[in-house]
Amino acid sequence: MEKKLFDDFQPVSAKAWKQQIQYALKGADYNKNMIYESLEGIPIKPFYHADDLEKNVLDQPNVPETWAIGQELFVADAKRTNTKALKALERGVESLLFNIPSEKIAVKTLINGIDMFKTPLHFKSQFLSKSYAEQILKATTTATRSFLHLDPIGHFVQSGNWYTNQATDLATVSEILKLSKAHSNTSILSVDASLYQNAGATMVQQLAYALAHSHEYLHFLAPPLIKGITFKIAVGSNYFFEIAKVRALRLLWRTLAETYDIAPDCHIVATPTRRNKTLYSPNTNMLRTTTECMSAILGGADTICNAPYDAIYHKDNDFGERLARNQLLLLKHESHYNQVAHAAGGAYYIETLTQQLAQKALDLFKTIEASGGYLKQLKTGVIQRKISESAQKEQLAFDAHNEILVGTNAFQKTTETVKDTLELYPFVKTNPRKTLIVPIIPKRLAEATEQQRLKEE
Repeated sequence: MEKKLFDDFQPVSAKAWKQQIQYALKGADYNKNMIYESLEGIPIKPFYHADDLEKNVLDQPNVPETWAIGQELFVADAKRTNTKALKALERGVESLLFNIPSEKIAVKTLINGIDMFKTPLHFKSQFLSKSYAEQILKATTTATRSFLHLDPIGHFVQSGNWYTNQATDLATVSEILKLSKAHSNTSILSVDASLYQNAGATMVQQLAYALAHSHEYLHFLAPPLIKGITFKIAVGSNYFFEIAKVRALRLLWRTLAETYDIAPDCHIVATPTRRNKTLYSPNTNMLRTTTECMSAILGGADTICNAPYDAIYHKDNDFGERLARNQLLLLKHESHYNQVAHAAGGAYYIETLTQQLAQKALDLFKTIEASGGYLKQLKTGVIQRKISESAQKEQLAFDAHNEILVGTNAFQKTTETVKDTLELYPFVKTNPRKTLIVPIIPKRLAEATEQQRLKEE
């Protein structure tokens, strides 16, 4: 009989491991010295064991077998963007996300020559128009998969105003949903949850607000018309937590979808956060985006759109976009991140984190609903205040050097100058205007530090 590798080792219980650690501590308090609490209020233990898995293993719904390398393209001109899109596809991109600023953009010109049987297409318009949505639907009839990313609530959250007003915006979305009934491979609704992360929300808040945000659509629209939903999320550098966050989002959406008796599928588009990106020592941004994309992949995101290392201060450029694309190509084809589906499943620590994040987010979601729902809490400023409080805690940790961004608040290259290389304004822009609510504004942690350094150059 063949001897197995671990036959000579007896199983060790979680209790025995803990006793050994306590012995090594020589009387020091185990809880005080070995357990810390995350910003999400989750206690992190020094080790996790199969005993934890027995209690916390979860059935992950509809985890994709593989993931797509995506690229987001801002469409200033349909023909030029089409040329750029075709080149990106030749260089390894597998899915395209078009950011459309105007109804003047001709959809047929934009997607001319793209093999829609192979390439999922995403359309994110900065306006809400039934006729333009109909134009997209007609142009993508033969597409294997397409996404319209309609999210008027997301627009309301970020701008402080509706496109027209709440009733009209939601009625327009309802009409577009009816138009899409015959397009079985087209997803209409989207929830841009990346805004919450980029504004400083904790992971529990991000998940709960994404769920509450999507619930408003289920509440106001006809659930039978909703064939699925797309979540856009931002992924930070807390590696294992971010893996668990993506997994928890699928679980939470399934829970909500089953309540409305609709398909529990969701499509997750992940992109690296902007919150921890830096103006100084920008090459470190590539290290951050690499681990963030890894978290998104291992968590089970469907589409990953990497961000160029210089995106916060340079306009679109071939060099930055090529590096961002190549990071994903290396992960997929050389690190073999496309070989195993659901790679994080069964990992004691990640399964436990997934359960804890999902449960805490569900509890917060229930609190929001008991208080009148997501839109009501936005209009009364509760959501904005909670995110602001969380962001301030993180900012204080950064200012106190408890949260480190290399090259910015630690290990600075004091002779480095960037003022002459700025093509974009890298800080929060103030544009006073009348709004219905206080908008939720993304802000990077390093902004105040960088502004001071720029003055001193």
